Order: sequence, then C-alpha cells, then structure tokens
Amino acid sequence: MAYHIYHNQKIYFDVIGEGEPLLLLHGNTASSNMFQHLLKLYKDDYKIILLDFLGHGKSDRLTQFPTDFWFDQALQVIHFLENQNLGKVNIVGTSGGALVALNVALERPDLVNKVVADSFEGEFSLESVANIAEEDRNQSKQIESAVNFWQYNHGSDWETIVDHDTRVIIEHHNSIGKFFHHDLSELKVPALLTGSLEDEYFPDIEATYKSLVQKIKESKMHVFSKGHHPAMDSNAESFAKIVKEFMH
Repeated sequence: MAYHIYHNQKIYFDVIGEGEPLLLLHGNTASSNMFQHLLKLYKDDYKIILLDFLGHGKSDRLTQFPTDFWFDQALQVIHFLENQNLGKVNIVGTSGGALVALNVALERPDLVNKVVADSFEGEFSLESVANIAEEDRNQSKQIESAVNFWQYNHGSDWETIVDHDTRVIIEHHNSIGKFFHHDLSELKVPALLTGSLEDEYFPDIEATYKSLVQKIKESKMHVFSKGHHPAMDSNAESFAKIVKEFMH
C-alpha cells in the first residue's frame, strides 16, 4: 500500500493503469473502495488515481473532522498532486467529492485539466440536508446495506467516521454554509456537472445545475432521468461514456 504524507499523517493512494491521469474523489462516509466495481469502465483508457481522504478508508484517522471539510480535503488533494508530478490531471468527484474537485480546480487550475462534479447540492449547504442529517444517519445505521457499505469502505470503526461526518455537515451549515472560497464564476477549467432527477438528497438538482452552468464560463451539464444518488454509480456505464466524451 502506498501513502502520501500530509502534515505528518498518512493518506492512502493507489495508481492503476497507464495513460492520461484520472483522479477519482470519493464522497462523504465513503472511501476509494466505492470505486472498485467501477474501475473496469475506466482502467483501459486512463491512469486511475485513487485516494482516501484523511479520516477515511485506509488513511490515518482524525479525532474530529475540520469544519471547512470539503475545502480541507481539497488542500489534501492539492498537496498530493504537487508532490506526485502528474502534470495536469482530470478529476471526477462524486457527491462530497464533487465539492472537493471544484475546490481543487478553483484554487489550483494549473493542476487540473478538466473536472467532473457529480451529484452535489450546489454552492451552498442545504438546510433540508443539514436538518435531517442526524435522523437520516441514525435510520441508515439500522439498514443492513448501509452498514455493509460503511464497513466495506472503512472497517470496524465505520460508525465513528459516520458520526464525525454527521457532525461536520451540521457544523458547516451552521457556521460556514458556503462550499467554496471563490465564486464558481471564477472557475478557469472546463467543467461537467452530472446528476440524476431521482437523486434522493437533492431533488432540485436540475434547476441548481442550470443556474451554475450560466455562471461557469466553460461548463455543461448532464442530468439522468433515472437513478439513485450518486449518478456515477446508478448510471455507471452511461456516466463513464459521457465522462470519456467530455475528457476527449
């Protein structure tokens, strides 16, 4: 297993295949394990880079998550890219990973070729998400498939990670609210926004994306008519095809 050292802590990463670099960024309460069943759709075309954010998967644990969560994760990615000498990379971030991907592109466009942001809520945290976060997570802890997903991604301490994440969603909404330190109109790299009309967390995703593509200079959107959150998983083959066309 390979690790990148960031502020004296170990970030797990893996590199698979050859070709143009494609960095996949996982969402909240997940790890790079969430991409394992999707790798076959990308590995023949790209050098795939996977990593686990601090506090997740095979990376070192945190006693709590920083409140500016998705920006802090972007700083981890930036430090990683600076030290890997990969040149400009393509990034696909899904769910919370989409917020990280956009933060990386906003802060360091010199490190990014193109960015795909999948299944995210927009520029600002939603009260509808923050208000039900604790109840939703407590309910999910009683659902076998959810617990299996968390165990697969993190191991035996999955519940601590989920609880840290629930707290940071609420804290971020109450004290920060904005996901980005720059307005998305300042984005200097091509962006593709993807999602699903059936996303159970973000029912207004199409309207949100329409307003964002008006703001982002070089951007487009694709919203699938079917599929659960995130679209990268529920529309896996169609999603991969659209991503490859965009990256080409």
